[in-house]
Amino acid sequence: MFRIVTRKFFEVVVFVLFITFVSFLFVRMAPGDPVLTILNVDELSVSQEQVEALREDMGFNKPILVQYGLWLMNFIQFDFGLSYATGQPVLDMILMGLPATIELSVGALVVMLLVSIPLGSLSALYRNSWIDQISRVLSILGAAIPSFWLGLIFIDLFGARLNILPTMGRDGLISLILPSLTLGLAISSVYVRLLRSSLLDSLSQEFIRAARARGLSETRIFFAHAFRHSLPPVITVFGVSLGSLIGGVVVIEVLFSYPGIGKMVVDAIRQRDYPLIQGYILIMAIVVFLVNTCVDISYRYLNPEMKLKEREMNE
Repeated sequence: MFRIVTRKFFEVVVFVLFITFVSFLFVRMAPGDPVLTILNVDELSVSQEQVEALREDMGFNKPILVQYGLWLMNFIQFDFGLSYATGQPVLDMILMGLPATIELSVGALVVMLLVSIPLGSLSALYRNSWIDQISRVLSILGAAIPSFWLGLIFIDLFGARLNILPTMGRDGLISLILPSLTLGLAISSVYVRLLRSSLLDSLSQEFIRAARARGLSETRIFFAHAFRHSLPPVITVFGVSLGSLIGGVVVIEVLFSYPGIGKMVVDAIRQRDYPLIQGYILIMAIVVFLVNTCVDISYRYLNPEMKLKEREMNE
Protein backbone atom coordinates (compact mmCIF):
# COMPACT_ATOMS: atom_id res chain seq x y z
CA MET A 1 0.00 0.00 0.00
CA PHE A 2 2.87 2.38 0.88
CA ARG A 3 4.48 1.72 -2.51
CA ILE A 4 1.23 2.56 -4.31
CA VAL A 5 0.79 5.81 -2.35
CA THR A 6 4.41 6.81 -3.00
CA ARG A 7 4.08 6.10 -6.72
CA LYS A 8 0.86 8.11 -6.96
CA PHE A 9 2.50 11.01 -5.11
CA PHE A 10 5.39 11.20 -7.58
CA GLU A 11 2.95 10.84 -10.48
CA VAL A 12 0.88 13.80 -9.31
CA VAL A 13 4.01 15.93 -8.78
CA VAL A 14 5.29 15.22 -12.30
CA PHE A 15 1.81 15.70 -13.75
CA VAL A 16 1.27 19.06 -12.03
CA LEU A 17 4.70 20.34 -13.07
CA PHE A 18 4.15 19.33 -16.69
CA ILE A 19 0.59 20.63 -17.07
CA THR A 20 1.30 23.90 -15.27
CA PHE A 21 4.40 24.66 -17.33
CA VAL A 22 2.74 23.85 -20.67
CA SER A 23 -0.37 25.86 -19.80
CA PHE A 24 1.77 28.72 -18.46
CA LEU A 25 3.71 28.81 -21.72
CA PHE A 26 0.61 28.71 -23.94
CA VAL A 27 -1.22 31.34 -21.89
CA ARG A 28 1.74 33.70 -22.15
CA MET A 29 1.91 33.13 -25.92
CA ALA A 30 -1.74 34.11 -26.41
CA PRO A 31 -2.34 37.42 -28.22
CA GLY A 32 -3.27 40.47 -26.18
CA ASP A 33 -1.66 42.52 -23.45
CA PRO A 34 -2.79 41.91 -19.85
CA VAL A 35 -1.17 45.21 -18.81
CA LEU A 36 -3.86 47.10 -20.69
CA THR A 37 -6.46 45.02 -18.88
CA ILE A 38 -4.97 45.95 -15.54
CA LEU A 39 -4.86 49.63 -16.50
CA ASN A 40 -8.43 49.28 -17.84
CA VAL A 41 -7.61 51.49 -20.84
CA ASP A 42 -6.94 51.11 -24.55
CA GLU A 43 -3.60 51.55 -26.27
CA LEU A 44 -4.32 55.16 -27.34
CA SER A 45 -5.12 56.57 -23.88
CA VAL A 46 -1.99 55.52 -22.01
CA SER A 47 1.65 56.30 -22.58
CA GLN A 48 4.17 53.65 -23.47
CA GLU A 49 6.19 54.57 -20.37
CA GLN A 50 3.24 53.71 -18.11
CA VAL A 51 2.72 50.39 -19.88
CA GLU A 52 6.41 49.46 -19.61
CA ALA A 53 6.58 50.51 -15.96
CA LEU A 54 3.62 48.30 -15.03
CA ARG A 55 4.98 45.45 -17.13
CA GLU A 56 8.24 45.63 -15.20
CA ASP A 57 6.40 45.75 -11.85
CA MET A 58 4.38 42.65 -12.82
CA GLY A 59 7.50 40.81 -13.96
CA PHE A 60 6.35 40.39 -17.58
CA ASN A 61 9.73 41.53 -18.87
CA LYS A 62 11.51 38.61 -17.17
CA PRO A 63 12.31 35.31 -18.98
CA ILE A 64 9.43 32.87 -19.14
CA LEU A 65 11.22 30.33 -16.94
CA VAL A 66 11.74 32.94 -14.24
CA GLN A 67 8.06 33.95 -14.41
CA TYR A 68 7.03 30.29 -14.12
CA GLY A 69 9.37 29.72 -11.19
CA LEU A 70 7.93 32.69 -9.32
CA TRP A 71 4.39 31.51 -10.03
CA LEU A 72 5.26 27.98 -8.89
CA MET A 73 6.74 29.24 -5.62
CA ASN A 74 3.55 31.17 -4.92
CA PHE A 75 1.45 28.13 -5.81
CA ILE A 76 3.36 25.96 -3.33
CA GLN A 77 2.27 28.50 -0.71
CA PHE A 78 -1.34 28.21 -1.99
CA ASP A 79 -1.14 31.72 -3.41
CA PHE A 80 -2.75 31.76 -6.86
CA GLY A 81 -2.30 35.51 -7.19
CA LEU A 82 -4.83 38.27 -7.82
CA SER A 83 -7.14 38.56 -10.79
CA TYR A 84 -6.01 41.24 -13.22
CA ALA A 85 -9.63 42.14 -14.03
CA THR A 86 -11.20 42.26 -10.55
CA GLY A 87 -8.26 42.43 -8.16
CA GLN A 88 -9.74 39.59 -6.09
CA PRO A 89 -7.73 36.53 -5.00
CA VAL A 90 -7.94 33.90 -7.72
CA LEU A 91 -8.47 31.06 -5.26
CA ASP A 92 -11.46 32.85 -3.72
CA MET A 93 -12.98 33.41 -7.16
CA ILE A 94 -12.53 29.74 -8.11
CA LEU A 95 -14.02 28.55 -4.82
CA MET A 96 -16.91 30.94 -5.33
CA GLY A 97 -17.77 29.54 -8.77
CA LEU A 98 -16.92 25.90 -8.04
CA PRO A 99 -20.24 24.94 -6.33
CA ALA A 100 -22.25 25.96 -9.40
CA THR A 101 -19.98 23.94 -11.69
CA ILE A 102 -20.16 20.92 -9.38
CA GLU A 103 -23.97 21.19 -9.33
CA LEU A 104 -24.10 21.25 -13.12
CA SER A 105 -21.63 18.37 -13.48
CA VAL A 106 -23.51 16.22 -10.97
CA GLY A 107 -26.83 17.05 -12.63
CA ALA A 108 -25.44 16.05 -16.03
CA LEU A 109 -24.05 12.80 -14.62
CA VAL A 110 -27.41 11.98 -13.04
CA VAL A 111 -29.14 12.52 -16.38
CA MET A 112 -26.49 10.43 -18.11
CA LEU A 113 -26.97 7.55 -15.64
CA LEU A 114 -30.77 7.71 -15.83
CA VAL A 115 -30.59 7.51 -19.62
CA SER A 116 -27.62 5.25 -20.34
CA ILE A 117 -28.13 2.51 -17.72
CA PRO A 118 -31.77 1.63 -18.61
CA LEU A 119 -31.27 2.00 -22.37
CA GLY A 120 -27.96 0.14 -22.40
CA SER A 121 -29.26 -2.66 -20.18
CA LEU A 122 -32.50 -3.13 -22.13
CA SER A 123 -30.60 -3.08 -25.42
CA ALA A 124 -28.36 -5.89 -24.18
CA LEU A 125 -31.19 -7.95 -22.69
CA TYR A 126 -33.42 -7.57 -25.76
CA ARG A 127 -30.79 -7.63 -28.47
CA ASN A 128 -32.00 -6.73 -31.99
CA SER A 129 -35.50 -5.98 -30.68
CA TRP A 130 -37.40 -2.74 -31.23
CA ILE A 131 -36.00 -1.45 -27.91
CA ASP A 132 -32.47 -2.04 -29.20
CA GLN A 133 -33.27 -0.30 -32.48
CA ILE A 134 -34.72 2.77 -30.73
CA SER A 135 -31.73 2.89 -28.40
CA ARG A 136 -29.38 2.74 -31.36
CA VAL A 137 -31.15 5.57 -33.17
CA LEU A 138 -31.17 7.75 -30.04
CA SER A 139 -27.47 7.09 -29.48
CA ILE A 140 -26.60 8.10 -33.04
CA LEU A 141 -28.69 11.27 -32.74
CA GLY A 142 -27.10 12.10 -29.40
CA ALA A 143 -23.61 11.69 -30.82
CA ALA A 144 -24.41 13.69 -33.96
CA ILE A 145 -26.14 16.69 -32.35
CA PRO A 146 -23.73 19.22 -30.75
CA SER A 147 -24.53 20.03 -27.14
CA PHE A 148 -24.80 23.78 -27.79
CA TRP A 149 -27.35 23.19 -30.58
CA LEU A 150 -29.38 20.93 -28.30
CA GLY A 151 -29.21 23.63 -25.65
CA LEU A 152 -30.50 26.24 -28.10
CA ILE A 153 -33.43 23.95 -28.94
CA PHE A 154 -34.26 23.56 -25.24
CA ILE A 155 -34.02 27.32 -24.69
CA ASP A 156 -36.37 28.00 -27.61
CA LEU A 157 -38.86 25.24 -26.68
CA PHE A 158 -39.03 25.33 -22.88
CA GLY A 159 -38.04 28.97 -22.39
CA ALA A 160 -39.31 31.06 -25.29
CA ARG A 161 -42.32 29.03 -26.50
CA LEU A 162 -43.64 27.16 -23.44
CA ASN A 163 -42.10 29.49 -20.85
CA ILE A 164 -42.04 26.79 -18.18
CA LEU A 165 -38.34 26.62 -17.33
CA PRO A 166 -35.71 29.33 -16.73
CA THR A 167 -33.00 29.57 -19.37
CA MET A 168 -30.47 31.85 -17.67
CA GLY A 169 -28.79 32.20 -14.31
CA ARG A 170 -28.75 30.06 -11.20
CA ASP A 171 -31.91 30.27 -9.12
CA GLY A 172 -32.52 26.97 -7.36
CA LEU A 173 -32.81 23.47 -8.74
CA ILE A 174 -35.30 24.47 -11.42
CA SER A 175 -32.63 26.52 -13.21
CA LEU A 176 -30.42 23.40 -13.25
CA ILE A 177 -32.87 21.30 -15.29
CA LEU A 178 -32.16 22.57 -18.82
CA PRO A 179 -28.34 22.77 -18.51
CA SER A 180 -28.21 19.29 -16.93
CA LEU A 181 -30.47 17.82 -19.61
CA THR A 182 -28.43 19.41 -22.37
CA LEU A 183 -25.08 18.15 -21.14
CA GLY A 184 -26.35 14.81 -19.80
CA LEU A 185 -28.11 13.83 -23.02
CA ALA A 186 -25.09 14.87 -25.06
CA ILE A 187 -22.71 12.55 -23.19
CA SER A 188 -25.12 9.65 -22.57
CA SER A 189 -25.08 8.47 -26.18
CA VAL A 190 -21.54 7.13 -25.80
CA TYR A 191 -22.32 5.20 -22.64
CA VAL A 192 -25.53 3.61 -23.94
CA ARG A 193 -23.69 1.80 -26.73
CA LEU A 194 -20.66 1.08 -24.56
CA LEU A 195 -22.75 -0.42 -21.75
CA ARG A 196 -24.71 -2.51 -24.26
CA SER A 197 -21.54 -3.90 -25.81
CA SER A 198 -19.95 -4.59 -22.43
CA LEU A 199 -23.08 -6.31 -21.11
CA LEU A 200 -23.34 -8.53 -24.18
CA ASP A 201 -19.74 -9.57 -23.65
CA SER A 202 -20.39 -10.29 -19.96
CA LEU A 203 -23.56 -12.30 -20.64
CA SER A 204 -21.60 -14.58 -22.96
CA GLN A 205 -18.95 -15.47 -20.38
CA GLU A 206 -18.57 -18.93 -18.83
CA PHE A 207 -19.30 -17.74 -15.30
CA ILE A 208 -22.78 -16.59 -16.45
CA ARG A 209 -23.51 -20.06 -17.81
CA ALA A 210 -22.24 -21.56 -14.55
CA ALA A 211 -24.51 -19.24 -12.54
CA ARG A 212 -27.50 -20.31 -14.63
CA ALA A 213 -26.53 -23.95 -14.15
CA ARG A 214 -26.60 -23.41 -10.38
CA GLY A 215 -30.19 -22.24 -10.67
CA LEU A 216 -29.67 -18.54 -9.85
CA SER A 217 -32.43 -16.18 -10.95
CA GLU A 218 -31.89 -14.08 -14.06
CA THR A 219 -32.28 -10.91 -12.00
CA ARG A 220 -29.49 -11.91 -9.63
CA ILE A 221 -27.29 -13.08 -12.50
CA PHE A 222 -27.72 -9.77 -14.29
CA PHE A 223 -27.17 -7.37 -11.38
CA ALA A 224 -24.76 -9.36 -9.19
CA HIS A 225 -22.57 -10.80 -11.95
CA ALA A 226 -23.06 -9.51 -15.50
CA PHE A 227 -23.64 -5.84 -14.71
CA ARG A 228 -20.72 -5.64 -12.29
CA HIS A 229 -18.43 -7.40 -14.77
CA SER A 230 -19.40 -4.89 -17.49
CA LEU A 231 -18.56 -1.77 -15.47
CA PRO A 232 -14.72 -1.53 -15.81
CA PRO A 233 -14.74 -0.56 -19.52
CA VAL A 234 -17.47 2.00 -18.87
CA ILE A 235 -15.56 3.52 -15.95
CA THR A 236 -12.38 3.56 -18.04
CA VAL A 237 -14.06 5.58 -20.78
CA PHE A 238 -15.53 7.91 -18.16
CA GLY A 239 -12.07 8.62 -16.75
CA VAL A 240 -10.69 9.28 -20.24
CA SER A 241 -13.66 11.45 -21.29
CA LEU A 242 -13.69 13.55 -18.13
CA GLY A 243 -11.81 16.28 -19.97
CA SER A 244 -14.59 16.38 -22.57
CA LEU A 245 -17.14 16.65 -19.79
CA ILE A 246 -15.29 19.64 -18.31
CA GLY A 247 -15.15 21.25 -21.75
CA GLY A 248 -18.87 20.61 -22.16
CA VAL A 249 -19.57 22.26 -18.83
CA VAL A 250 -17.77 25.39 -20.03
CA VAL A 251 -19.91 25.56 -23.19
CA ILE A 252 -23.17 24.96 -21.33
CA GLU A 253 -22.36 27.52 -18.64
CA VAL A 254 -21.77 30.17 -21.28
CA LEU A 255 -24.90 29.17 -23.20
CA PHE A 256 -27.18 29.30 -20.17
CA SER A 257 -25.29 32.12 -18.38
CA TYR A 258 -24.71 29.73 -15.50
CA PRO A 259 -22.33 31.37 -12.99
CA GLY A 260 -19.74 28.61 -12.66
CA ILE A 261 -16.00 28.61 -13.11
CA GLY A 262 -16.40 27.63 -16.77
CA LYS A 263 -18.13 30.88 -17.66
CA MET A 264 -15.69 32.69 -15.40
CA VAL A 265 -12.66 31.39 -17.26
CA VAL A 266 -14.17 32.28 -20.66
CA ASP A 267 -14.48 35.86 -19.43
CA ALA A 268 -10.91 35.62 -18.13
CA ILE A 269 -9.64 34.54 -21.56
CA ARG A 270 -11.29 37.58 -23.15
CA GLN A 271 -9.66 39.84 -20.55
CA ARG A 272 -6.23 38.12 -20.67
CA ASP A 273 -6.55 37.40 -16.95
CA TYR A 274 -3.50 35.13 -16.66
CA PRO A 275 -3.72 34.22 -12.94
CA LEU A 276 -7.36 33.15 -13.20
CA ILE A 277 -6.74 31.12 -16.37
CA GLN A 278 -3.72 29.44 -14.81
CA GLY A 279 -5.57 28.69 -11.58
CA TYR A 280 -8.50 27.17 -13.48
CA ILE A 281 -6.23 24.94 -15.58
CA LEU A 282 -4.41 23.76 -12.49
CA ILE A 283 -7.59 22.97 -10.52
CA MET A 284 -9.17 21.12 -13.44
CA ALA A 285 -5.95 19.17 -14.08
CA ILE A 286 -5.84 18.04 -10.46
CA VAL A 287 -9.53 17.07 -10.60
CA VAL A 288 -8.95 14.97 -13.74
CA PHE A 289 -5.92 13.30 -12.14
CA LEU A 290 -7.81 12.48 -8.93
CA VAL A 291 -10.78 11.07 -10.82
CA ASN A 292 -8.52 8.86 -12.92
CA THR A 293 -6.79 7.70 -9.74
CA CYS A 294 -10.17 6.78 -8.25
CA VAL A 295 -10.94 4.91 -11.47
CA ASP A 296 -7.73 2.90 -11.09
CA ILE A 297 -8.57 2.09 -7.48
CA SER A 298 -12.12 1.05 -8.36
CA TYR A 299 -10.78 -1.66 -10.66
CA ARG A 300 -9.64 -3.62 -7.62
CA TYR A 301 -13.20 -3.92 -6.39
CA LEU A 302 -14.95 -4.33 -9.75
CA ASN A 303 -12.47 -6.68 -11.41
CA PRO A 304 -11.22 -9.54 -9.19
CA GLU A 305 -8.71 -10.53 -11.88
CA MET A 306 -6.67 -7.39 -11.16
CA LYS A 307 -6.51 -8.29 -7.46
CA LEU A 308 -5.18 -11.73 -8.40
CA LYS A 309 -2.58 -10.27 -10.78
CA GLU A 310 -1.34 -7.78 -8.18
CA ARG A 311 -1.13 -10.55 -5.59
CA GLU A 312 0.92 -12.69 -7.98
CA MET A 313 3.25 -9.75 -8.75
CA ASN A 314 3.82 -9.07 -5.07
CA GLU A 315 4.58 -12.72 -4.42
